[in-house]
Amino acid sequence: MILEELHPQGLRIAGLLRARGEKVAVADGATGGLIAASLLTVPGALDFFVGGGVVYSFRARDVLFALPRDAYKGMRGASADYAMLQARAIRDNFGAAWGLAESGSVGGSSHPSGAPAGQSVAAIAAPEGVTSTRVIEPGCDDRIANMAAFTRNALEAFEDALRAAGGH
Repeated sequence: MILEELHPQGLRIAGLLRARGEKVAVADGATGGLIAASLLTVPGALDFFVGGGVVYSFRARDVLFALPRDAYKGMRGASADYAMLQARAIRDNFGAAWGLAESGSVGGSSHPSGAPAGQSVAAIAAPEGVTSTRVIEPGCDDRIANMAAFTRNALEAFEDALRAAGGH
């Protein structure tokens, strides 16, 4: 099961956040909640996890991020600027130090913005205002495999950002 596979990484991320005394908010997109679920496998997750949501519709986006529609002008889903806007908004709206967002095209059906199947962007908004993104280029059309790959990519990008920020 994917959560058992990702649990060790969740533990490492939890340790890094706890060492910094900081928390994260997560906006899962094509990952369908797997990023948050991976972090929540760690006992005592309230120490480092504020909350978040699965952003799978415009309505969910509007509720979770509380941004005007024109904030997205010129952006398309599964892009770096779109994911970063979401990472900043989830961080700020949930009062977390860190924001982690994933936006992708998981496959099996067409993406509303036309993004190719297998493309994902993970964006991290750090407390110091530093941001980073990590992209998975278009790959296969296997929905379940892509969800797992997108989740691994987002968690790896987040762990790397924490380490770069001096999180031991």
